[in-house]
Amino acid sequence: MRERLPSLVALLLLTLLVISTWWAANYTLSTVELDPPRRETHEPDTWATQFVMLRTNEDGIAINRLEGDYMVHYPDDDSYHLDEVFVTINQIQNPIITAESNHAIMDQEGARIQLSGDAQIHRQADAEDNPFSIRSEHLVLYPNQDTIETDEPAVVVNGPNTLQGVGMTYNNNTRQLHVHRDSRVTLTPTSPSATTTHE
Repeated sequence: MRERLPSLVALLLLTLLVISTWWAANYTLSTVELDPPRRETHEPDTWATQFVMLRTNEDGIAINRLEGDYMVHYPDDDSYHLDEVFVTINQIQNPIITAESNHAIMDQEGARIQLSGDAQIHRQADAEDNPFSIRSEHLVLYPNQDTIETDEPAVVVNGPNTLQGVGMTYNNNTRQLHVHRDSRVTLTPTSPSATTTHE
């Protein structure tokens, strides 16, 4: 028995060492943040010049194209701030829309583009409609929905006709233009223009 006593003591000490090491490791992991969450402040993490962004449909056809002179990405709200922007929306069933402005903010994972500074949107002519354009200091473009809106004064040119108003919504799927208020409209009776309503 005396010969086994040192071995038993050594085994007991080794077991106590393993248990204490396991406890210390678990205690450390539960009380100390080894990898604290990244602080997200409104500071850019990516930038690019002379950039082009493309979005394609399931067939690989480019339906949205965004290009510009300068781009900065902010990770806290996942927004892109852009300068000298040019956008092309090519929804197959609708006339092509192009948009341009001095500045823009793209957010909501690309679902919204806020154009500011001499913002202009142009719809190409097709067999049913004349060329169509909207101009304002601020326009909001929703590429996936193919719609445009603004709360500010805007000027619409539809073929030979001109419309002015404050606040507008245009749906390129239905070709309907809704003017919110203060509209001044001159439309020729035979013009195949977008359906216009105003409050």
